[in-house]
Amino acid sequence: MTERYKRGVARQTELGATRTEAYDALADIAPDLSRLAVEFAYGDVHARPGLDAARRELVVIGALITLGGVEPQLRAHLETALNAGLRPGELVEAIMQALPYAGFPRVFGAMTLARQVLDARGLLPVRPAGTDAIGP
Repeated sequence: MTERYKRGVARQTELGATRTEAYDALADIAPDLSRLAVEFAYGDVHARPGLDAARRELVVIGALITLGGVEPQLRAHLETALNAGLRPGELVEAIMQALPYAGFPRVFGAMTLARQVLDARGLLPVRPAGTDAIGP
């Protein structure tokens, strides 16, 4: 186990973002893929100083929305963003921000995933971002 891997696992654990199910599903065909993802994405990039975890997750979510076709990864990062302290209204607003860049179909898809994630956590209805109200 490399130092990068340990750092990546620690970062995932800190974010409640262990991806063992996704990694295990591909272990029989690409056993190094999960190690590389943990080392590079979390151990090297996500663990860098300069942005807090919530802001990093906003960047990741924007990139995934724009890519499209990566719903499992987007769902995982929506969960991680909430774990990192992002409020539901902020999450919704971030997805809305992707509209002029990614288009309606991708934003509708992302918003549908966000609704599922928020509903599973009992965080619906969502209050608009920027309100001073307590709660979701």
